[in-house]
Amino acid sequence: MPTAYILINSDLGTDASIIEYLNKTLSEEKDIQFEVHGVYGVYDIIVKLTSENGETLRGIITNKVRKIDHVQSTLTMMVIDEQDK
Repeated sequence: MPTAYILINSDLGTDASIIEYLNKTLSEEKDIQFEVHGVYGVYDIIVKLTSENGETLRGIITNKVRKIDHVQSTLTMMVIDEQDK
């Protein structure tokens, strides 16, 4: 099953509002499962997205996550499905 992990750097003090926005926005999407967590370290937020369709994931990452106000940068890692088995 296609899975992506997205590491997000946000402007100082905006991580809570971004997490709230992601939870609301992603819950409106069909055919995906997701987890959103604030983290300590180099990145501020980590998002795990899973869907039956890899194109759905790519569209959400490109058109929703990367365009959020106060997101400075993202790093996306797509899981290699063949190695999961």
